[in-house]
Amino acid sequence: MIRSVGKTQTFLSAAQVDELVALYGEGLSVAEISRKFGIYTRTAAAHLVRRSVPLRQRGLAPEHTPEAVQLYESGLPLVEVGLRFGVSQQAVRRAVAAEGVEIRPRGRRPQIST
Repeated sequence: MIRSVGKTQTFLSAAQVDELVALYGEGLSVAEISRKFGIYTRTAAAHLVRRSVPLRQRGLAPEHTPEAVQLYESGLPLVEVGLRFGVSQQAVRRAVAAEGVEIRPRGRRPQIST
């Protein structure tokens, strides 16, 4: 009796793992790499860890936080700030809130006095 059908187990050759590591070094995300090789993201990450490759932190980079805060406080919505930095609006929300900035209700831009 089959309990569930999942992905077929895929074994990568040493050359494929070398390629995986190189692609990650070129800037591809773990998710993009896993799709390319047809493996789970956890498996792709495990290959990188086994090769002593430091994994990049997800979310907004700390050096971008001050600019993100400034953009958000100037009235830009979270989603637009995220697009500028290539991250999700949730990543921006977390970073901005961690800096003590009050998050506006959805759809509300600050009033700009003229």
